[in-house]
Amino acid sequence: MQAQITGRVWKYGDDVNTDVIFPGKYTYSISDPEEMAQHALEDLDPAFAGKVRPGDIIVAGKNWGCGSSREQAVICLKKAGVGAIIARSFARIYFRNCINHALPIVMCDAVDSVENGEELTIDFAAGTVTTPRAVYNFPPLSPEVLEILEDGGLIPHARKQLGLV
Repeated sequence: MQAQITGRVWKYGDDVNTDVIFPGKYTYSISDPEEMAQHALEDLDPAFAGKVRPGDIIVAGKNWGCGSSREQAVICLKKAGVGAIIARSFARIYFRNCINHALPIVMCDAVDSVENGEELTIDFAAGTVTTPRAVYNFPPLSPEVLEILEDGGLIPHARKQLGLV
């Protein structure tokens, strides 16, 4: 994981659930992460999967990732190229799934300070989100979580810790 990333904003509102992030109708028929990425956010933003670029950043309101605990809702965004998600708050299981799959997440109120297509910068070391209009501070992720993200997710981290790599 990079200490700082800059990316283009995809802005969404409150209570975006996992069924909207990765449509439930594909849950048992698609297992390939590349194919999952093609359906990311298709019911909320049909243009997303075709236009997202590596390093783009989702900025959302409260309770991002509510709903079922499906991991596909994280995998599809990561595989599509999303570099991080910033939200006022995350559903607990979605937050943990992001860590498990090494998709950086930040909790802060930057959603009111950006528009779709603008660029912002997240500095994970400094705990700041810099938008075109303001700088926001966020609580830093713990050293343990940062290590999991840097190792590429929970499974690679566990393998590393057990000396299996």
